[in-house]
Amino acid sequence: MMFDKKTKIICTISDYRCDVNFLTKLYESGMNIVRINSAHATIEGAQMIVDNVRAVSDKIGILVDTKGPEVRLTPMDNPDGFMARKGDWLEIHNGPDKTSSCPVLYTSYANFVSDVPVGSHVLIDDGAVDLFITGKDNDKLLCEVQNDGIIKGKKSVNVPNVHIALPALTEKDRKFVKWAVDADIDFIAHSFVRGKEDLLEVQDLLDSYGSHLKIISKIENQQGIDNLDDILSHTYAVMVARGDLGVEIPAEKIPLIQKQIIQRCRSRKKPVIIATQMLHTMIENPRPTRAEVTDVANAIFQSTDAIMLSGETASGKYPVEAVATMAKIAREAEKSINISLDLNLEKVSKPIAAVLAKELVAATQDLPVKAIIFDTWTGRTGRYLSEFRPKVPIYALCYNDFTMRELALAYDIYCYKFPIPESKEAFVRNAIRMLMDEGRIDTGDLVAFIGGSFNDELGATYLEFKYV
Repeated sequence: MMFDKKTKIICTISDYRCDVNFLTKLYESGMNIVRINSAHATIEGAQMIVDNVRAVSDKIGILVDTKGPEVRLTPMDNPDGFMARKGDWLEIHNGPDKTSSCPVLYTSYANFVSDVPVGSHVLIDDGAVDLFITGKDNDKLLCEVQNDGIIKGKKSVNVPNVHIALPALTEKDRKFVKWAVDADIDFIAHSFVRGKEDLLEVQDLLDSYGSHLKIISKIENQQGIDNLDDILSHTYAVMVARGDLGVEIPAEKIPLIQKQIIQRCRSRKKPVIIATQMLHTMIENPRPTRAEVTDVANAIFQSTDAIMLSGETASGKYPVEAVATMAKIAREAEKSINISLDLNLEKVSKPIAAVLAKELVAATQDLPVKAIIFDTWTGRTGRYLSEFRPKVPIYALCYNDFTMRELALAYDIYCYKFPIPESKEAFVRNAIRMLMDEGRIDTGDLVAFIGGSFNDELGATYLEFKYV
């Protein structure tokens, strides 16, 4: 099960449904990483999820989303909101501590009115209602409603192609980052990344705690797309968050943008995740639509490392079936993935390791290699190997727990915690014995090793082939 698909699956988990038995079923169906959405979780609830995930397996990675620089309407007294009709006039005022109602709306951002120019479109609730800004008058925005729709409190507010000068981290985000460090989770998925400055703010906070947590940049607006090269220099991985991206950018542009982001991540040897509505109908139905199956497969054809489920596993009626379905699609789509030996040495931090990884994957085309085996402190060599998409499985023998979980995000890597050996010979001998005991390799198989010096982080410096 876990060893017969290469694409990794991320599942969003709610503290309302996170018991060990449920998580075990998801893991056995193909889940590799658990996502916790801080926008819908308390720290106490998030900790319960972490405790239960760790009880299932120490190989499951855990990521927590920050809210990031997002804007929402303030609450309303009427939880059902109000109906806005095309042609109605509404106003938006500054006042994050005030209650929204008809016809005056307030947002969570204190300087919203000054940041939004006349002529902009303000999209409420993922674009369900479009407000066109016709003018500013006495520190308020005058808005003409463009379509019928219900406006409720606390719903999302997007202003396409307009820079909103929010700080990268909210106070709640900072509390969740501190909790994530203390809980020893693996990834911070930072929302609405606009440029490297947002990432540096998160990294500075992590560095102040001496943390190993890795940052995943969620690309959700035009600024993130425009600054992707800089972002890739300061992030561990990228998530194409198609929900807000599809609000900020015309929907017909999303497929090409997705493809381009994956290509740029591959060239930089950075893992990439495709997220949002991948099997959305399985929230309510036991089977996906044909379009959804094609969507998941296309992400894999484009060489994504991971695919993500949101409401399907957080609150849906068929969570285990959704994971199993995604795994089946992955197994089938992966049959068509070809080796790619593209390498730009200017874009990698360890060129020797990258060149060796490329040559090893190339050798698997001419030699009957059954497995690639490497030992690692940081996982870097494994990520290089993964990005070349070999046809044989990659086994990572990790000296750190967190490295093992970080590699849960990388395509076609299967991880084990491994004790530090006395020598290279002992490493080879112990690795072969362990993988034979696991049934991963057999007597007579040709296996390939890539590695370096023990007890340091120099990266890979040698290749070796051996018959078992």
